[in-house]
Amino acid sequence: MNAKLRPLVPAFALLVIGLIALGVAWYSVVNAPENAAASSIRERFSLVDQTGKRVTEADFAGRPHLVFFGFTHCPDVCPTTLYELSTIFGELGDDAGKIDVIFISVDPERDTPQSMAEYVSSFGPQFTGLTGTKEEIAAVAKDFKVYYRKVPLEGNDYTIDHTAVVYLFNRRGEFVAPFNAKRPASEAAAELRKLL
Repeated sequence: MNAKLRPLVPAFALLVIGLIALGVAWYSVVNAPENAAASSIRERFSLVDQTGKRVTEADFAGRPHLVFFGFTHCPDVCPTTLYELSTIFGELGDDAGKIDVIFISVDPERDTPQSMAEYVSSFGPQFTGLTGTKEEIAAVAKDFKVYYRKVPLEGNDYTIDHTAVVYLFNRRGEFVAPFNAKRPASEAAAELRKLL
């Protein structure tokens, strides 16, 4: 070996080892479960539905269901996501009545049972809107690891930044995975049918 290259061999070896370690770390992150905190997500709530009735997670026991956090004044993400879910439910046909969608408000100041009723009725009979006090919503959001924050706008108005994950639960109330509503409706419907 050339004498000039000999001192570079240890440095090159370290570089190769470092790149291998980096590759292993990257692979483990990319191939980890979609939500590393999945086992810590707890479905616990006592909120008011769009009819004014207080409900808990027990009211949805025995049926697969999707949970999404948002608010009725949301300009884009919420109506788009709920529309995508309603399209998937259209693809389910007769099976659509066997799965629920729970839309939980992160804006209890404006989202009354009445406004939630008007809002969710646009998407289908499988959609239930839930609201509550600020404290109740904060507790539920904590259990679901949901982030939300009020953002002031001009004219004393506001919007809300929030987590836009659709949570999929099986019939036993166990969190399965984040649900991708942006793929072809037939593919998403096939995933839901597996839980029936």
